[in-house]
Amino acid sequence: MMRIVRKAIVWVWVLFILSCSSDGSGGEGQAPGEPIDKRANQQSVGDSSQDLLDDSSFTSLYVEIYYVQGLRPSAETMDHFKGFLTERLNKPAGITIELVEMESPGQDVYSISDVRSIEDDIRTAYNDGSILKVFGLFLDGAYSENTGDGSVLGVAYRNTSFVIFSETIREFSGQPLSPTTTVLESTVLDHEFGHLMGLVNAGTPLQSEHQDLEHGRHCTTEDCLMYWTAETGEGLVNMISGGTIPILDQACLDDLQAHGGK
Repeated sequence: MMRIVRKAIVWVWVLFILSCSSDGSGGEGQAPGEPIDKRANQQSVGDSSQDLLDDSSFTSLYVEIYYVQGLRPSAETMDHFKGFLTERLNKPAGITIELVEMESPGQDVYSISDVRSIEDDIRTAYNDGSILKVFGLFLDGAYSENTGDGSVLGVAYRNTSFVIFSETIREFSGQPLSPTTTVLESTVLDHEFGHLMGLVNAGTPLQSEHQDLEHGRHCTTEDCLMYWTAETGEGLVNMISGGTIPILDQACLDDLQAHGGK
């Protein structure tokens, strides 16, 4: 297993203190020494959309984000992400985000199979009682499905898992007249979590016809956060105007609110 160095700076909105068992034993809904049941966190994207949005099964959210050394997301990125989650999710017992530093896996290119394997090796946070847990990964290297027409910046690949290709983001933010790293990181984070929330028509039912069928689970509104170009560097740089992070359009908000969100 890769050596993990925990340098936890935690952004916490607290009505009570969440506890996380890093060794996989014990916990609110688990007897000491009992193996973790990981199956609930290894489903398809969108399968936990209602669990994320409402508070009927889970009253709090814990997000564990691993980042490769040197690619720590900024405090501004995390503050924005926390605000985005708070605005959309009904989690009265609180939302916690923890950052964990890790060594590079040492690859130049990653497939989704590679990313899943990395998650399976290092993830410690799985659903526990009333706490819904999500895993995020900020990686070096590039996505294996990149083409000459588009460099993918992030992928939601399980119901509670997403990956951000942080090194690729920084390459785009370093170009002349490009948005800042914080703006690009924040946009991709919000977009991928939008998929976990079931957008568009990926677990959260449509309230109106706004799915871009040509581009899968995306919105037809060009300035909406869930427009398909928000996942590629080339498209996102052109999409962002004046350094402003895109927001969800009304059609996407209607879908989330009808499915238990704010």
